[in-house]
Amino acid sequence: MKIAFYTLGCKVNQYETQVMRELFENAGYTVISDNSIADVYVINSCTVTGESDRKTRQAVRRFRALNKNAVILLTGCMPQAFPNDAESLGVADIIVGNTDHSIIPSLVEKFIKTKKPVIQVEKHRKDECFNTLPITDFEERTRAFMKIQDGCDRYCSYCIIPSARGPLRSKDIGEIKKEATILASKGFKEVVLVGINLTSYGKENNLNICDAVEAVNEIEGIYRIRLGSLEPDHITDEMLIRLKKAEKFCPQFHLSLQSGCDATLKRMNRKYDSAFYKDLCFRIRKQFDNAAITTDIMVGFAGENEKEFNSSLSFAKEIGFASAHIFAYSRREGTVAYGLPNQVDKSEKHRRSKLMSETVSLSEIAFLNKQIGGTYPVLFETIDKDGFYRGFTENYCQVKVKSKNNIKGEIIDTKISDRENLILIGEIFKKSEC
Repeated sequence: MKIAFYTLGCKVNQYETQVMRELFENAGYTVISDNSIADVYVINSCTVTGESDRKTRQAVRRFRALNKNAVILLTGCMPQAFPNDAESLGVADIIVGNTDHSIIPSLVEKFIKTKKPVIQVEKHRKDECFNTLPITDFEERTRAFMKIQDGCDRYCSYCIIPSARGPLRSKDIGEIKKEATILASKGFKEVVLVGINLTSYGKENNLNICDAVEAVNEIEGIYRIRLGSLEPDHITDEMLIRLKKAEKFCPQFHLSLQSGCDATLKRMNRKYDSAFYKDLCFRIRKQFDNAAITTDIMVGFAGENEKEFNSSLSFAKEIGFASAHIFAYSRREGTVAYGLPNQVDKSEKHRRSKLMSETVSLSEIAFLNKQIGGTYPVLFETIDKDGFYRGFTENYCQVKVKSKNNIKGEIIDTKISDRENLILIGEIFKKSEC
């Protein structure tokens, strides 16, 4: 049977889709593109915003229109957090949460035999263990995500994720090493460690994210280790020193900011202030030469007035981010912020998004310009239709080069000669030792 997957949301969702792909492949299914006519469609949903839910509904209906006889399975955070909303769509044949992916193929087989809708959303438990299955491949990329953490205990006022993902839980160090070894054997040179609240890794076992980095650092065949999104207040000087000693660690720090205004941060129930964040950026740059500090910035949060927005804008300009994901606050039913007064209207959010994006673009260009003239190891991942190979530096700047040889999957020292918009232009210097 033919099966197609459609994934919304974060890197953790992408990893979990790969888990499901492998489960179905092992059961004899053939994975095809989500634009094709499949026998089974799996939608792995996100529910972080109302827009995410809209995209989920749209996907379910699109696949039903594509093949009215297909089995449609809806899983992920949306049915986990809002099972009644998922059921009310009335289009999916199978609705299942995100507590146990291993049962999903059997649910599909059950529906095929009985033709009876299946709704199975188990609540997260306080004593729940990390039970996400490992992967042995990651589509056709040269970088592989590895989920090492799940759950969140932050309870930011705008976020539904603690309800969708449950308590903190972490992958065993031995399992991390085992999975990294398998990925290395498949030719992956870079591993990106991801989680719902990544910097809470190991909290329940008196470990931290450095222990996971050091575990992968030992694996022969893995040459780069990158981290997903990080909570600033979890990062200590001791952790920075340990990360610097891990020679495979890539100096890109995606520090979730959300706002550069203290009053806004307090309403968001974030656990730091702008002074702490600024000092952390200083300490990172002191430890890591040419580190990229990237972030997420929300505009138009409930109660954010013009003064607060300007404060956040000034802070972003002061930090000088290498890049930032700018997004407008989206009210999320079930969160504290949903009922807060002084909600910002859509047109004003759009204006602020534009201003913040323009400000961050200037610092992104400045960071890229700083790379020109230097020589950096680049992991080349793709080749485009114009014959340019594209890849990324250790600090996650995108580079493109011309090459007569096939350099996909290779790490090559590349001299940066110019910039084209947000892409660096390079010339191959020599192949790195890998």
